[in-house]
Amino acid sequence: MHPPLTLHRHPMCAEIIEQFQKCHVDHPVLKFLGECTELKIKLDRCFREEKALKRKENFEQSQKLKERLQAHRRVLAEKNQE
Repeated sequence: MHPPLTLHRHPMCAEIIEQFQKCHVDHPVLKFLGECTELKIKLDRCFREEKALKRKENFEQSQKLKERLQAHRRVLAEKNQE
């Protein structure tokens, strides 16, 4: 099962999504017999890559936030000691 195929949420995979949706429209019966399977596999790979990139970006942002919070806590600790 894949996530909802909205183009604005998956800009990296937009081309494959369009091809996949077109395949389903062009082959309403054959889609059940594997006509669009190759595109589905490409789509799944693209979603995995997209998720990995988002995960990496989120991790980097969380590290930056952690560093800022630690710096802020150090400043507060120094002020409390004075």
